[in-house]
Amino acid sequence: MVLLFRLSDFGKNNLHLANNSKIILGIDPGTIIMGYGLIVVQGQKVEIVDMDVLKLNPKKDHYERLRMIHHRVNELILKHRPASCAIEAPFFGKNVQSMLKLGRAQGVAIASAMQAGVAVAEYSPKKVKQSITGNGSANKEQVWQMLQRILHFSEQPQYLDATDALAVAVCHHFQESSPFATAGKSKGWEKFLQQHPERVGK
Repeated sequence: MVLLFRLSDFGKNNLHLANNSKIILGIDPGTIIMGYGLIVVQGQKVEIVDMDVLKLNPKKDHYERLRMIHHRVNELILKHRPASCAIEAPFFGKNVQSMLKLGRAQGVAIASAMQAGVAVAEYSPKKVKQSITGNGSANKEQVWQMLQRILHFSEQPQYLDATDALAVAVCHHFQESSPFATAGKSKGWEKFLQQHPERVGK
């Protein structure tokens, strides 16, 4: 794992210390690299807390990598106590096996958050790009460049998976703070399970 940024790299984070602030954890799931980013929100103010990647050895067993994802998400939740977790939904590709593995990685991250009592929301890649840049077809570089403006940092990330995860967290913040936000724009898994108990195996 390569550490990209620490909280100290961004200076003293006053919002992180405020009693009425909240943390949002963003995750870009992957079976080789999982990106994650955390922001702190107080009203309309938002600051970056941390962003990093979990590098997963492709030579390791797939289930061992899933265990590592579960462990890291649990660590992040215990350390930062996020109020919510926003996860990027897998895009549909032609490789079915890759899609299945990516779906499992996403599922493990979702289950870890829900087990800890953290609210979960899911956003499509297009939704995230649209929210951050105003263009649903924006590339990764355009996304992180806009994030630099929004969150006021100048560092260029080594892995764009980390800024993708940060973008999901910011997208969730925008979604929550928008007066036009509706429940249908994101998928709240806890609410879904409450409304559809028949979908849960006994």
